[in-house]
Amino acid sequence: MKKTIDCLVNVHFGEREQPSWMVRTRDDYFKGSSSMFDPVDMSALLDEMDANGVAKAVLMDNLTTPSVTARKFVEARPDRFALAIGGLNLLRPVPTLRDLSAITNDLPVVYTVVGPSFWGDGQYPPSDAVYYPLYAKCAELDLPLCVNTGIPGPPIPGEVQHPIHLDRVCVRFPELRLCMIHGADPWWDVAIRMLIKYRNLRLMTSAWSPKRLPDSLLHYMRTRGTGKIIFASDWPVLRMDRVVPEARALDLSAEAMDRYLYRNAADFFFADRGAVFEQEN
Repeated sequence: MKKTIDCLVNVHFGEREQPSWMVRTRDDYFKGSSSMFDPVDMSALLDEMDANGVAKAVLMDNLTTPSVTARKFVEARPDRFALAIGGLNLLRPVPTLRDLSAITNDLPVVYTVVGPSFWGDGQYPPSDAVYYPLYAKCAELDLPLCVNTGIPGPPIPGEVQHPIHLDRVCVRFPELRLCMIHGADPWWDVAIRMLIKYRNLRLMTSAWSPKRLPDSLLHYMRTRGTGKIIFASDWPVLRMDRVVPEARALDLSAEAMDRYLYRNAADFFFADRGAVFEQEN
């Protein structure tokens, strides 16, 4: 079985009571079971990874309220787990970015993440200057940054997650490794045009069932976008047992499949800091 990297896994849901909008998203949007928010057993997660050829999983963590579970898993199995850091207070950039720099030195952080709809009452698109200190710091650290794009599942404002807002960001920060996450629905064609335009931009299909990916994206993955699309599940929102087999069933060449499931993530998120990365055509 070909190796896979799952670039977005949530093991922290069971650590605290979830807000009402998360419960609504589980029940109304994803039609998930109540077990989605249960505490996670590491052995069970590793069993699911092994059954699906998942060599590594990137666990979501939080700068403000660290995930005990995620950090315990990383400490126990650094060969299988790495971290992604969210929870950044961009209205207080100096202490926030000082803490971000420190944690990247202490822990195996492979990217940081921000969801424009999920903070600041959804009033700051990624083109707003409030993000610029974060962009500059991530570029300085050569730390990939993931930004939510597409209309979000929760009942919160979605317009700030239109991928066109990243156009100016890519122009002004060409050194920044930038990845759109959670797809880009309903603006897939805009996202694809952006991916063609900028060599430092990628797109992750987290929280999307592979069998429901649009034909335009699959065509791009088969052709000039072979090196640009990255797999992730958003586990347990979508289980690996479901989405990995769906991904392997896509009509992709062996080369395109390997890049989608493994090599694009390995090159973009796990390459040595300071390494030069090239757009794959």
